[in-house]
Amino acid sequence: MKIVEIKDIIRKDVPIYYRRHFSGVAILELVNKRIERRIDFMIETKPTGEKEISLSLSDPVDYPLAPLIKELKTFVGDLDNNGGLPG
Repeated sequence: MKIVEIKDIIRKDVPIYYRRHFSGVAILELVNKRIERRIDFMIETKPTGEKEISLSLSDPVDYPLAPLIKELKTFVGDLDNNGGLPG
């Protein structure tokens, strides 16, 4: 399994300043086959400065969800740290 990219990322307007909601399309490479699945994710900044990422897949995937969601959360965290998410 490999996460190629997350494209078409849109930030949803949320009145709570420490929560940021996004939606996008994840391009995944599973068993030598590329698929696209819609995802929704939220990044919440805790009072300690720690970031918690929640993620859900909008489309079904024929792959074990636990490792897939873990990798997607890591990918989203890297995007956030490197400034790859819309402001």
